[in-house]
Amino acid sequence: MERKIRVVMAKLGLDIHWRGVYLVSQFLKDAGMEVIYLGNKFPEQIVEAAIEEDADVVGLSTLGGNHLTLGPKVVTLLKEKGLDKVKVFMGGVIPPKHIPLLKQQGIYEVYGPDTPMDVIIKGISDSVTVH
Repeated sequence: MERKIRVVMAKLGLDIHWRGVYLVSQFLKDAGMEVIYLGNKFPEQIVEAAIEEDADVVGLSTLGGNHLTLGPKVVTLLKEKGLDKVKVFMGGVIPPKHIPLLKQQGIYEVYGPDTPMDVIIKGISDSVTVH
């Protein structure tokens, strides 16, 4: 039996906007993924949860302007722990000019507020091979 895609979802830092990440988490669950929603966490805590939960994907939500520092830090910490296979997705209000910078620093994909759920679900599903 093929196991479900395991997604760790978190709000970056102290950002208090939770509705978007919560809704995306629900849609991913409805699409058959196993979702672990952490709430507000910092990169070290997110990476620790990714290890503990054997995550295939880390989903980061940000509206607080911390995306250029905390998002890439999650990628760096995952690599330091040997988890290069874990894909990091980011969503939120992110200036379009920052998206290439984030991708250069290892963020797999960035989704804005108007991204259709089926695009997010397909993006995650297509990025992961589970056994």
